[in-house]
Amino acid sequence: MAYTIALAGKGGTGKTTLAGFTVDYLVEKGLGPVLAVDADPNSNLNNVLGVEVEFTLGEIREEVKNMDNLPGGMTKADYLNFRLQQAIVEGKGYDLLVMGRPEGLGCYCFANGILREATDKLSNSYSFMVIDNEAGLEHLSRRTTKKVDLMFAVSECSKRGIDAAYRVKALIEELKLDVKELFLIVNRVPKEGIQKELLDHIEKYNIPLAGLVPLDENIYEYDNKGIPLVNLPQKSEAVMAYRSILDNILLPRVTVKK
Repeated sequence: MAYTIALAGKGGTGKTTLAGFTVDYLVEKGLGPVLAVDADPNSNLNNVLGVEVEFTLGEIREEVKNMDNLPGGMTKADYLNFRLQQAIVEGKGYDLLVMGRPEGLGCYCFANGILREATDKLSNSYSFMVIDNEAGLEHLSRRTTKKVDLMFAVSECSKRGIDAAYRVKALIEELKLDVKELFLIVNRVPKEGIQKELLDHIEKYNIPLAGLVPLDENIYEYDNKGIPLVNLPQKSEAVMAYRSILDNILLPRVTVKK
């Protein structure tokens, strides 16, 4: 089974950027093969990584729903598996699978079911799986993945963001989800640093703090120019800080694993 790293948290905290940085880190360290999974219906992990996506699992859902006859006498399961293989995007040192969203008012349950089945099937083919989850807690309640070895709850530098990270922890405990370790990352920390009141708030919730990632103007500049964020110089403040977190938290665990 792949060692699974998931990023969760409310919208706008920068977890997709950190998911892309995680994929880039694993590839550079030679720890592949890596499967990147964009489990957010508002998919943009491919933009961070700099790859094009032809179609998503949500679009497969629409396709199958509207088909009267499957080609070549295939069963629905056979056809879904065939289309799943076509949906995998090959990057440099990693593959990417995107959930996307169904059209209109369609339920996400089918797309989530395909994604869950896909990650279960593909897990044995990769050393690592990095999952960028959707904003909110739906991905946890729908049990998109059966197990997570390491989860980062990502918050911006605010009390409300820390509260949302705690709700991730509470839901994991309530649903008895198989998440082996959960850490908090506070992202977009301003130059003046994090206030003591916020540190006290974090301590109250008893979520281990993996580290702080500073606000980095380079990220906004690259985003505005449409440049993949994995192309940021390694000396960029956010990249250096997050790589230090992975050096301290992730690397010792996967080295023991190997």
